[in-house]
Amino acid sequence: MSEQEYKFSDIIAVPAIRERFEKVRKYFFLRESTYDMSNRCNIRCEGCYYFQGDKHLFEENLNVSDWQQHMRAEKERGITFVVLAGAEPSFVPDLCKTCYDEIPLGCIASNGIKVLPREIDYRIHLSVWGNDETSLEIRKAKGMLKRQMENYHGDTRAIWVYTFTPVNIDEAREVTKKLAANNQQITFNMFSAPVGYDGHLKHTPETLARTRLVMTELLQDYPETVIYSPYNIMAHTHEQGLHDLFSCSYPRMNPSTDIGLGRSFRQYRTDLQWDRAAACCVPDTDCDDCRHYAAGSAVVTARMYRHATTPRHFSAWLDYVDTYLAVWVKGYEKGKNLCSEMVEPPEQC
Repeated sequence: MSEQEYKFSDIIAVPAIRERFEKVRKYFFLRESTYDMSNRCNIRCEGCYYFQGDKHLFEENLNVSDWQQHMRAEKERGITFVVLAGAEPSFVPDLCKTCYDEIPLGCIASNGIKVLPREIDYRIHLSVWGNDETSLEIRKAKGMLKRQMENYHGDTRAIWVYTFTPVNIDEAREVTKKLAANNQQITFNMFSAPVGYDGHLKHTPETLARTRLVMTELLQDYPETVIYSPYNIMAHTHEQGLHDLFSCSYPRMNPSTDIGLGRSFRQYRTDLQWDRAAACCVPDTDCDDCRHYAAGSAVVTARMYRHATTPRHFSAWLDYVDTYLAVWVKGYEKGKNLCSEMVEPPEQC
């Protein structure tokens, strides 16, 4: 049977594929929006998207009742998953708890210096930009990884998100080894340049290739620690960005309001207002350079039917979705990757 002859029924008839599809499809109800919780931060990272543009200039709404009403309205609007971000959400734990009480599925993006209370039972993404020496240079903070590991030791909410830049590629081995020894997990992100940024953290074809090699080695060497798949590696280290490969679904690049993210997604500022023209998962990122893990979590996963052409492509897509759910949804356990090959993304229809 040639690759052009597969029907979806043929693909889903493969037992391992059918089992994985049934596992992930239970989460197709997830509908996300993102919320800037605070415009304050305790570090200043080079290339930080939050302090690009005017997001940090909006007044903080610190009224718990307002946030409670807002989350109830979001739930009525069909939102089932919240991503709490901004500058640093740990400055406003009471607001984060209010969000959790109303919509109990979600994730918080944090630098990990301040500990979020245990009763906020969201997944917590702890950002890592290299070893502690590089973090001091890029993020102007001492002992970042050491403090994060101590703050979240034994905390099943936490997963470390290693952002690959041209200057920290080889350091990922050191960081992953430390986390593995401490029974903590890691996933990967790619530095995606903010609009107008042309500094030394921007990737080149050569650094993308080096990153791909290191990611592959770490996935092979630390299968219990690294939450990733070969298709994640392919999609995020490709010379083409996510928008060129998959066509971005977020409102900023998608004018449609009929279905999907174009209809449901909003990105709220700290004053609880939003602007459709600027709404995406990582506002003020240069869309042409976007390889961000948060973008892929929706952009790639939304392309199920484009991948439902061969068992190999669909297996790769299922690995990506399985990874996404394990990274973003607390309590979801990632399975063994179905596709060990580096599959090129299918062409756009």
